Amino acid sequence: MKTQDHSALPLILEIKANSLDDGPGIRSVVFFKGCPLSCAWCHNPESKISTPEISHDQNACVGCNTCMDICQKKAISSENQFFIDRNICDLCFECVDVCPSNALEQVGIKMQILQIVDKILKYKPFFETSGGGVTLSGGEPTLNMQFLSKLLITIKAKGIHTLIETCGLFNFDRFKSLIYPYTDIIYFDLKIWKTSDHKRFCGIGNELILNNFKALQALCLNSGVTLVPRIPLIPGITDTNENITKISKFLKSLYVEKAVLIPYHSFWKEKIKKLGIENSDLETKDMPAWVEPDQINACKDIMQDAGIKIREH
Repeated sequence: MKTQDHSALPLILEIKANSLDDGPGIRSVVFFKGCPLSCAWCHNPESKISTPEISHDQNACVGCNTCMDICQKKAISSENQFFIDRNICDLCFECVDVCPSNALEQVGIKMQILQIVDKILKYKPFFETSGGGVTLSGGEPTLNMQFLSKLLITIKAKGIHTLIETCGLFNFDRFKSLIYPYTDIIYFDLKIWKTSDHKRFCGIGNELILNNFKALQALCLNSGVTLVPRIPLIPGITDTNENITKISKFLKSLYVEKAVLIPYHSFWKEKIKKLGIENSDLETKDMPAWVEPDQINACKDIMQDAGIKIREH
């Protein structure tokens, strides 16, 4: 394989090995950086934008001031609320290179396909013994459709099971030709039924997402590819009886038999602090740290009453 144009490569956040939460068996998860949505509660806020960022972990900082000494822009100060003035920082990442405690971190690096595959292949024996494989996640991996297709082809050529996690906002024809033929399982997120609320909380309406799910479900019904809808349970936003009922009816009308409910967690609030982002959204600022078990059960009951079985995440 020829060396790829480095400037055209997408950013990779992380390749997480030995995951048990992102599909069947033991898996390696490739997290892409960048997403067309901007969900107010995003569990991976570091994946939202497609450009590099710098994070600062206050708890890991040893206060040596090495980063301040090397920063030519003088963007780093202990008096700054987020330690780094990101309006001044030019992302040279010299501070990251000299940080002795790894409190400073570059978020997003460019990787070629062979670099990714080489890391994945180390764990192939675990995939084979557990029925696992590789999950492509994000962010939104389909933002980089051509790259994603080549990566999938390379992974499948190694005899490895593939799974894609998607928000559903993509060009269907390109997905059908470039991605679908090389994918074993598709995890497809359905967040909010009402398009005005979807636009309010996710930054864009959901018309294309719903149309893509319909088209993909019709395709998957007659093939060996498994399509799994996932609904994140966000307190007071997606876990309402009305929202779950509407989504359940939609799924049932398309002969969907199973779905996954993803419980909310508030880890993202600490993540945005590391990125220098202040949460100014009043509806998520005081959001509970988790969904109450009774409400999770209520959501399960609604879906099961509609004939949708709940799969383990």
